[in-house]
Amino acid sequence: MWSSSSRRRDQRRKLSLLLLAIIVFLLVRRFNWSDLFPIWRWHRHLGLQAEGPNFLLEGSHFQIFGGSIHYFRVPREYWRDRLLKLKACGLNTLTTYIPWNLHEPERGKFNFSGNLDVEAFVQMAADIGLWVILRPGPYICSEWDLGGLPSWLLQDSSMELRTTYAGFLKAVDRYFNHLIPRVVPLQYKQGGPIIAVQVENEYGSYDKDSNYMPYIKKENKPTMVTEYWTGWFDTWGGPHNIVDADDVVVTVSSIIQMGASLNLYMFHGGTNFGFMNGAQHFGEYLADVTSYDYDAILTEAGDYTPKFFKLREFFSTIIGNPLPQLPASTPKASYHAVRPSHYLSLWDALEHVGKPLEYEKPVNMENLEVNQGNGQSYGYILYETSIYEGGTLFSKDHIRDRAQVFVNRIYVGSMDYEIEGLPIPEYQGHRKLSILVENRGRVNYGQKLNEQRKGLIGDIYLNESPLRNFKIYSLEMKENFFQSLSSIKWNQVPEEATGPAFFRGTLHIDSIVLDTFLKLEGWFKGVVFINGQNLGRFWNIGPQETLYLPGPWLRPGNNEIIVFEEQKSGMIIQSTDTPYLGRTHYIE
Repeated sequence: MWSSSSRRRDQRRKLSLLLLAIIVFLLVRRFNWSDLFPIWRWHRHLGLQAEGPNFLLEGSHFQIFGGSIHYFRVPREYWRDRLLKLKACGLNTLTTYIPWNLHEPERGKFNFSGNLDVEAFVQMAADIGLWVILRPGPYICSEWDLGGLPSWLLQDSSMELRTTYAGFLKAVDRYFNHLIPRVVPLQYKQGGPIIAVQVENEYGSYDKDSNYMPYIKKENKPTMVTEYWTGWFDTWGGPHNIVDADDVVVTVSSIIQMGASLNLYMFHGGTNFGFMNGAQHFGEYLADVTSYDYDAILTEAGDYTPKFFKLREFFSTIIGNPLPQLPASTPKASYHAVRPSHYLSLWDALEHVGKPLEYEKPVNMENLEVNQGNGQSYGYILYETSIYEGGTLFSKDHIRDRAQVFVNRIYVGSMDYEIEGLPIPEYQGHRKLSILVENRGRVNYGQKLNEQRKGLIGDIYLNESPLRNFKIYSLEMKENFFQSLSSIKWNQVPEEATGPAFFRGTLHIDSIVLDTFLKLEGWFKGVVFINGQNLGRFWNIGPQETLYLPGPWLRPGNNEIIVFEEQKSGMIIQSTDTPYLGRTHYIE
């Protein structure tokens, strides 16, 4: 027989075990185990596969309804908003490019932070419930400077981009060796959202193979329209291109009804902030505008369009399940106009941006001895030398892309691809010749990629003699450039101020900060900076007349606006709650 004490110990053990079981049960119920082992990761064995004419995902029929959003064209604060709207439209897959030239701006120096945190962008898409198709390049086209390739590749005079040239492959290997470990954990079989990766892009336009497409037509494989263009990009001097919303829905419907997958390029275009726009050069050089609105499903500022609502209605009829609620529209503001209060001519600024580089002959932007040997990538470059006579200045087609010419810092004319000769007034004695060259954007598509060195790419002649002994100023206009100008005294804006010069004003905001659009009516051509952020280029030839200014780049109180104006300044900088991208042109 057990003693009473033994029975009490046994009862206590049973009670302890029961209490432990209850605690474990409660913990299991209350603890969010999906944080460690999400249910949608439990059974991942078969990724995206092809079976006859269909895609399969984990063995089940899967039709890709994709849309393109480029994280590097959208302020990080708005990533979630744009992704939620993509899902609310009825799409199930995000596609995005990865721009090499932003992630490795200098050899071996990588940047995957802030607005370039592609891992966070992909993970955010997963959290929202989207699959991802990643397009890491190395070439991406995308109306982006040099198709996403770093400009320092062009320092090698023998460089052959997008080939098996050893110098190119070595650089690609270093980049991919850094990039791939970042994205592997985000692949489908690792529990991530990436179901496919596309390397390279549009190679057929670069190195055609007449046997390739007939071969592809013989395979019984799934059909996917990887880029159904929902609109089109714009170039300076042209119209704002648009595509009819009804035409888009009809085409999308026909693609889906035939059982094919598709990707809407673009779902949301965003903005070519800074100097990152690309260009086209098929007979005529045409640079892309700052806005990458693209007449896409969402506007440049992320607002809904008729295309969005018509596509949402279409997808709702074929998906069967209710679509997510629509995220609220992002409010816009029209702030008071800003009148610049201070002025600094480029010539006065030169004294504070460092000593010029000295070369016997002109040196192109990429081969300047700046940025730790990586050359200059974007912006402007100034060449100065001495002349002792007048006559005609000949470019010999060595200007890339547009030059303003000054004698003793007085403007005498401009030169570009079309204007290769410029009269220089006669004068006895020594004079200073200044040539301010703008890199308007490197070609991103076609056969001219290897020819995208900028600035003066060869000799410039006065009459029959090549000019020599240059002082060269690198004017990339990065953050340290403006830091060097902040400590010096700026002048009051004169009544008739001309460029090239910097104009500084203050946008004061008493209320909550919201998105707005800046309009520079009366100004000629240049670049706008707000609180150190480069909004991009403006030019009075249009079509684009407003620059998108995201609310997250503003702050309550004073906001510094600096305009670099090349020639003729306006009186004020307007703020409006409505964008104007120019006269429209329908694309059939």
